[in-house]
Amino acid sequence: MSATLPFWKAKPFDGMTRAEWESLCDGCGRCCLHKLRDEDTDRLAFTEVACRMLDTTSCRCKDYANRKQHVPDCVKLTPAKVAQVDWLPPSCAYRLVAEGKDLAWWHPLISGDPETVHRAGISVRGRVVPERQAGALEDHVVRWPGLMPRPKPPTPQAPTQEGPASP
Repeated sequence: MSATLPFWKAKPFDGMTRAEWESLCDGCGRCCLHKLRDEDTDRLAFTEVACRMLDTTSCRCKDYANRKQHVPDCVKLTPAKVAQVDWLPPSCAYRLVAEGKDLAWWHPLISGDPETVHRAGISVRGRVVPERQAGALEDHVVRWPGLMPRPKPPTPQAPTQEGPASP
């Protein structure tokens, strides 16, 4: 029997349902960090400053459906946008799928658990400064959001010792 490919390998972006598209987000929150772009060099710099709409515990938007009303320059990711922007973190599932790469082991679609991204240390949980407390963004430039995380997968638990199998 042949295994069925997961939707992110079987469908192009524009063939995904809205629910499938939204489920590609692993909930890390890295894309919701402020970024700076040098006017002269066009170089991108990530900061540790979270958008005011980012819940820094859940790493999800506080009002996702209405986020553009609160933050007019919030970018709604679409298949076309994913191809255009250069600021998605290298661990972003949208970016990975667009580049023909696999999802990481911590992604909820792989692990089956939305907390895996946090336990693996991929998310911004515990690593960011709220926008309204930050002050100058230039004082908060960091490299980690733009780097591919290299966490170790959790070690499997040893099987429990049970008595001999019954005949």
